[in-house]
Amino acid sequence: MTREEIFQVIRGHLADELEVDPGTISEATRFKEDLEADSLDLYTLVQELEDSYGVRISDEQAARISTVGQAVEFVLSVTRGEAHVPASASVRGDEEAQASAPASAGRDVE
Repeated sequence: MTREEIFQVIRGHLADELEVDPGTISEATRFKEDLEADSLDLYTLVQELEDSYGVRISDEQAARISTVGQAVEFVLSVTRGEAHVPASASVRGDEEAQASAPASAGRDVE
């Protein structure tokens, strides 16, 4: 999965969740300042990334992700560029996410 594909998926999720025009979201877009996302919105995004890509994001890692581009970069780095487009916009079950997770996905990366 390319950087652009991951960006498109994240942008689509944010546009739906926050009810904003997807055209206003770029990689430089800041979650709190530009999208006015609150802590529940950010928690939902983290859950979506974890479920969609089979990755684990620690609270410390999530706190360092403040832009859409940083979220894209995180997914790319954790999946080593092997992220796959989610089958649908819906959240996958834990068993499916675990089955497709890279071996290192269950460990927190500092």
